[in-house]
Amino acid sequence: MWEAIRLSQQNIRDGNGGPFACVIVKEGKIIACGTNLVTSTNDPTAHAEIVAIREACRRLGSFHLAGCDIYTSCEPCPMCLSAIYWARIDRIYFANTREDAAKIGFDDLFLYQELPKPLHERKIPMKQLMREEALAAFREWEQKQDKIPY
Repeated sequence: MWEAIRLSQQNIRDGNGGPFACVIVKEGKIIACGTNLVTSTNDPTAHAEIVAIREACRRLGSFHLAGCDIYTSCEPCPMCLSAIYWARIDRIYFANTREDAAKIGFDDLFLYQELPKPLHERKIPMKQLMREEALAAFREWEQKQDKIPY
């Protein structure tokens, strides 16, 4: 956790993005680090956890990170939490809370409130189109013999 905190402070000084960083650990060794790069890369998905997950997957040659733990300087936002689950990371350790982040202008509360709402009540309108046509790809995937499940 010390390294995640150190990197979060360094990220501020370097001007790469917000005060967030994390490390991914496997068998007691850091295998990947990530800092928030949203403003320096103009990528709203470049949160520290996402950056670190991408690097860990690249280094391990796998899209599963079972056996790994993530240490993050702040409680993961809904996007990062979802990515952590998709990566199959074993444990999450975090320092600052979402309330701490909200106090300095990083308020994820809106996202937490939006997710459980029915689609028609969400702020960004959602409209389903061409489901039957799109199901063709799902049927093809279902029949594919050499698919790699995830």
